[in-house]
Amino acid sequence: MHIVVLGAKVHATRPSSLLAQRLEVAARLASPTDTIVVSGKGEAEIMRAFLIDLGIDAQQIIVENAATSTNENLENTVQLAPPGTYWLVVTNSFHVWRTRLWIWHLGFPGKVIGSGLFPLRKAGIYGLIREFFALPHSAVRIAFRRFLHLNKIR
Repeated sequence: MHIVVLGAKVHATRPSSLLAQRLEVAARLASPTDTIVVSGKGEAEIMRAFLIDLGIDAQQIIVENAATSTNENLENTVQLAPPGTYWLVVTNSFHVWRTRLWIWHLGFPGKVIGSGLFPLRKAGIYGLIREFFALPHSAVRIAFRRFLHLNKIR
């Protein structure tokens, strides 16, 4: 199985609480033979270190450190495995709908897993509010891409 953990905010050398949730879910889902891709510019190495601290073998982890958005996370990640590879995409629950929209648009073979309820703290509330605006923004971007026939990654 291939698992991808979408990046999120980090604090210096540690993941934010929301990103830590994603990584903990990925670590619970992963078997010793699975591959985990950590994706995100500026956070992928921190994510890798956190997974290793959780007991994931470093050989299982692939770092994708160029992506700066949800769609780039997915576009870059799918290039790291043979065509047709099925992915489990781990993100926060409030981010699931937008991520599903992007995997549908990109033809990304996979399923999105939410990391559970978001904490009712500043970061969780901010994330929920951000998604309120980001989901329609992504829908418009996808409609435009489809109009231009830019809808598949491979």
